[in-house]
Amino acid sequence: MMFLAQAADAAIQWGWGFGGVGIGCGIAAVGAGIGIGRIAAAATESVARQPEASNDIRGITILTAAFIEGVCLFAVVVCMLMSFALAGAVPVQS
Repeated sequence: MMFLAQAADAAIQWGWGFGGVGIGCGIAAVGAGIGIGRIAAAATESVARQPEASNDIRGITILTAAFIEGVCLFAVVVCMLMSFALAGAVPVQS
């Protein structure tokens, strides 16, 4: 009976861990989407105000969006590593 209680506690803790990983991954993706959307909106407004600077604005927009995507990718990879560590696939040193 004690084994079942320990197994239930472990399952609850892992469930919270996997839920936290999923929430972290979702927040990273949503944050990147919002950030890139705001950049695109600002770039569109800038080109509308000053059409002769459209090439410079386009370059800066693409570069900034790439940086945001890089940070989002890094966050998702960290979340995936955390989920692998929770599942026991990656040894964790303490």
